[in-house]
Amino acid sequence: MSALYVVGVDMGATNTAFGIVDARGTILFQDNIPTGNYSTGEEYAKVLSTAIKGLVTKNNLNGEIKAIGIGAPNGNMHAGAIENAVNISWANGIVVPLAKMITEETDLPCRLTNDANAAAFGEMVYGVAKGMKDFIMITLGTGVGSGIVANGSLVIGHDGMAGELGHMIVVRRNGRPCGCGRNGCLEAYASATGVARTAREYLELNPGRYSLLREIVHRPLTSKDVFEAAEKRDELAIEVFNFTGKILGETFCDFITFSSPQAIILFGGLSHASDYLLDPLQKAIDDNVMKAFAGKTRILLSQLKGAEAAILGASALAWE
Repeated sequence: MSALYVVGVDMGATNTAFGIVDARGTILFQDNIPTGNYSTGEEYAKVLSTAIKGLVTKNNLNGEIKAIGIGAPNGNMHAGAIENAVNISWANGIVVPLAKMITEETDLPCRLTNDANAAAFGEMVYGVAKGMKDFIMITLGTGVGSGIVANGSLVIGHDGMAGELGHMIVVRRNGRPCGCGRNGCLEAYASATGVARTAREYLELNPGRYSLLREIVHRPLTSKDVFEAAEKRDELAIEVFNFTGKILGETFCDFITFSSPQAIILFGGLSHASDYLLDPLQKAIDDNVMKAFAGKTRILLSQLKGAEAAILGASALAWE
C-alpha cells in the first residue's frame, strides 16, 4: 500500500512544531519539542526523530508515512543542511546536514529548505497558488522572507540560497541597518519591526503632532499597535502604512520585471493590515510598473492558516 501521509516540521529558533499531514493538507496530529536545548545537531536530530516516530506509532501510522519535510532557518535545499543559523546555538557558524541525520534516524526520506521556500511550496500544493507555475511568496513577519517559483520550480540558485528578496537594497542613501549586516534592505522597512521603527521615527520627527501611538509608553511600540491605531483613523498610523505600502509596491515592480509572476502572495502577520497596506501597495505598483507588465500580476493573500502554515509548507516538500 502506498504511503498516505507525510510529516511537516516547522523549525523555529526556540520551538520546533511538527505534524502528520494528509494529501488534502489536513494536519491530523501534531506535537512539538524545544529547538535550542542541545549541544549538537546530532542530539537535536535524535530527539526530533524520536518524537516523530512516537507520534506516528501513537496514532497507528507505522508504514504509512511517505517522507518528512523540514522548513528551517538558513535551510539549504541543495545540501539538505542548515548553514550558519545564528539564532540556534548548535548551528551557529557551522553547517549541519540535518536532512541526512533525520533519514538515518527514521529510515524515511527527508527534504529541507528555508522557511520562506517552505511557505511557497505549501501555497503551491495546498493554497491560493494551486495550479500556478509562476509566483512569488512574500512573508511579512519579524523579517521579510521570500520564495520564488518559476515554471513550476522553486528558484534556489547554484548554492541553494537564492531568493532572499527581503535583502534587496531599497534605500541606498542613509538606509537603515539590517540584521544581515547591510544597510537599506527591504526587511528594514517592510517587516513588522520595520513598521514599528517607521512609527517611532514619525513620532520623533513630529514631536508636537497628536497620535494615539504616543500613549504607548510602558513597552516598545509594535506593528500591531500601528494597525490598531490606523483602525481608529489615527492619521500618523495611516501614514506609516502608506509609506510601507509604497516601498513594497515599488520593490514589487522590480520583482515583476525580472520574473513576470502570475501573482505575488503575501503571508504573515503584517499581511493582515488589510487595505491600510494593500491600497498604497497596489497604487505604487500601478504608478511604477513597466507598461509591458501592467495589470498582469495579482496581489493575493495566503490561504494557509497562520498557526498551521509553516507545518503545511514543510509537509509540501515531502510530497515531491
